[in-house]
Amino acid sequence: MLAVLARTYPEADTALHFASPFQLLVAAMLSAQSTDRQVNIITAGLFQRYRTPADFARLTPEELAEKIKGCGLYHNKSKNIIAASRMLVDKYAGAVPSTREELERLPGVGRKTANVVLNVAFGRPALPVDTHVFRVSHRLGLSSARTPERTEADLLKLIPEAQRRDAHHRLIAHGRQICRARRPRCAVCPLAALCPSRDAAPSG
Repeated sequence: MLAVLARTYPEADTALHFASPFQLLVAAMLSAQSTDRQVNIITAGLFQRYRTPADFARLTPEELAEKIKGCGLYHNKSKNIIAASRMLVDKYAGAVPSTREELERLPGVGRKTANVVLNVAFGRPALPVDTHVFRVSHRLGLSSARTPERTEADLLKLIPEAQRRDAHHRLIAHGRQICRARRPRCAVCPLAALCPSRDAAPSG
């Protein structure tokens, strides 16, 4: 399966637009219950005016909320982004930490967001489980766990460390292009011969 995904999506990478680990952190925080496309629309203007933790730390939650209201839960995200920015300024001299433990201490940063930053910004073999990875992993029979955290644990047992970073992006690409939530394109799926869910996948 990994070999097929590698051949099918050799250039798969994050769809989020960013110019620094901090901007990726903000984009990842905004992406909860929103699409990468919508986040990129919001951050295109946001990152022109506010680029660093110090820039965001000076904002009020109300000011930032107005600028990010195109994504879901924007009031909570605004508070968390500002609180995380202030913590980065106060405790990390404005730098984004590169360990999961430190990242998860930031307000509003859970395991998935921390894993995204580790994977994309720092090239670590982290395997974030978003809705696409969760769905595709279950359809392919790689996990039957009911939570993203346990699904991640199952995938970490199966996927060699050296392949985890790329596997994450390729599973997402497969979920977006072929193994979609509604009307999965099983007829053209390169993994069809290996997929235990081909005949059972929802068609509508």
